Amino acid sequence: AQLVESGGGLVQAGGSLRLSCAASGRTFRRYAMGWFRQAPGQEREFVAAINWNGGSTYYADSVKGRFTISRDNNKNTVYLQMNSLKPVDTAVYYCAARFGAGGTYATGLNEYDYWGQGTLVTVSS
Repeated sequence: AQLVESGGGLVQAGGSLRLSCAASGRTFRRYAMGWFRQAPGQEREFVAAINWNGGSTYYADSVKGRFTISRDNNKNTVYLQMNSLKPVDTAVYYCAARFGAGGTYATGLNEYDYWGQGTLVTVSS
């Protein structure tokens, strides 16, 4: 699968952005999907994940209540709605696809099989 993120940009603290990740291929609905981020000088970290049909989601504590992950299997796209953004949310955001495992989500980087190129989100104070 090929993954292409979009929707990043510059936003003021308290603002919102919606990231999209478009996947190629006809087996998208078999993948669990995740969003990760990497701030300058830091390791890539888990943000949110969703199972194959959108029935189960999971969030890092740092974004719980502010971010929402969703997917549209008819459009081969997964989204990350980010509200109440903070400067600490500044990072390159990556989407990832996990094939197999019954479509269940995961939080570990090494549990995902495909990655996008990333989209930069900058939150100004």
